[in-house]
Amino acid sequence: MENKKDIWTIQTILNWTRQYFLDKGVENPRLDAEVLLSHILDKERLYLYVHFDQPLEEKELAAFRVAVKKRAARLPVAYIIGIKEFMGLDFEVTPDVLIPRPDTEILVEAALKRLSTLDNPHILDIGTGSGAICVSMLANLPTASGATVDISAAALDVAKRNAMKHQVHERLTFCQGDLFTPVEGQQFTAILSNPPYIPEADIRGLTPEVRQEPNLALDGGQDGLDFYRRIIKEGRKHLVTGGFIAMEVGIGQAQLVADMAEKNGDFKVSEIIKDYGGIDRVVVIEGL
Repeated sequence: MENKKDIWTIQTILNWTRQYFLDKGVENPRLDAEVLLSHILDKERLYLYVHFDQPLEEKELAAFRVAVKKRAARLPVAYIIGIKEFMGLDFEVTPDVLIPRPDTEILVEAALKRLSTLDNPHILDIGTGSGAICVSMLANLPTASGATVDISAAALDVAKRNAMKHQVHERLTFCQGDLFTPVEGQQFTAILSNPPYIPEADIRGLTPEVRQEPNLALDGGQDGLDFYRRIIKEGRKHLVTGGFIAMEVGIGQAQLVADMAEKNGDFKVSEIIKDYGGIDRVVVIEGL
């Protein structure tokens, strides 16, 4: 990829990059090469297949080299291109926020199903990160309003830009702080959260890509359940009558979180929802 005398076409560059990524241990070498190149060319991925023989300009090659180098260093693709799709919407992502996952769409879909028939639902998103959860909710619920909480000011800045991009910012309040502290005295129809849930001892064993995401968004304490304990302990007073809390959980955590809620005495477990891989992923509890 260094010899300027070579003519690099879309096909030759993709083939070269796939092999390079394969050698570096990148998990989806061909897909990542295509996503990066389509981003550099500002085209859909389909364009690459229709224009395999198109030569690349030197400035395109130079930009692609930079992107490939970052990916080979195991920087996630979403951070390189600055965008991740979630619930059919494009979200800006930076290394200050967790990259939205398809599994989290299950949390949003469950909440939408429960709130779609209500007038003016008020939603709290705890640990908002990119704002993917709250922005998607408000984009799908025109009468809803909400508040987002994150301990990271940098994350809230990303969430604000995403809310403005999708024109829901006027219905959202952005609060910096720890869990319920910034919304003390307020009540909500729904409290949603994808909190940090990785046990701290497991973080070193995560993929190089995941380890480049913010530790604040990953570390759930010794057993990964610290934030669930606090949400369940403090959550009931922030729910209106008939309100609910929906939380994403890690592998093997759903029943532990459900039991925690039952023992608390303020909640009943409404449902446990599986992800696309059949793993229990979302716990929904209702206030008593």
